[in-house]
Amino acid sequence: MDSVIQTIAVYAIPLIFAITLHEAAHGYVARMFGDNTAEQAGRISLNPIRHIDPIGTLLVPALILLTSKLFGGGLLFGWAKPVPVNFGRLRNPKRDMLWVAAAGPASNLVMAIGWAIAIKIMIASGVTERFFLTMGIAGVQVNLTLMALNLLPIPPLDGGRILFSLLPTRLAMQFARIEPYGMVILLVLLATGVLSTLLSPLLAIGDLVIRLFL
Repeated sequence: MDSVIQTIAVYAIPLIFAITLHEAAHGYVARMFGDNTAEQAGRISLNPIRHIDPIGTLLVPALILLTSKLFGGGLLFGWAKPVPVNFGRLRNPKRDMLWVAAAGPASNLVMAIGWAIAIKIMIASGVTERFFLTMGIAGVQVNLTLMALNLLPIPPLDGGRILFSLLPTRLAMQFARIEPYGMVILLVLLATGVLSTLLSPLLAIGDLVIRLFL
């Protein structure tokens, strides 16, 4: 049990900040392109409490960590309360949707690089405390996983929004019809183990970028 609590303690801070900054980035970029809905809702904030979803941010990741510690395996992921974005208020809704959606995964890549640099600084400074080094590794892993997961081209994930923005209007409208089933599709992919396979190329690219800083 002590090891489970220790694992949760190590992953808690990286996961909460990964999700918080991801959501705040969406709101910030939406405001840049003309939609201040998130700002009015108080969601362009680095205060985790404004973004935490009790189920997606706390319970689900904790259960995944617990089961992976007991039985092995498990893809750590979670979610926050989605930042409200009114795409109709963007100056060019279809085009600007791409930048709003991409802001979240981009923030996770930046955070992963930040954690990687922190690890390098700790090692160079002679820090040998296992807890902090493990937290740094967890920060890299969590952010790369969230980046890769959100880049999957399945609406309402960010990758689905990006693909919608890139497709011709007619195809984009047809593609948008699968959005009500997006989370069901994601859960099926997770349950069947296909999700890990789909994420592997994106994780490999992210890992390659991180290695440039280590």
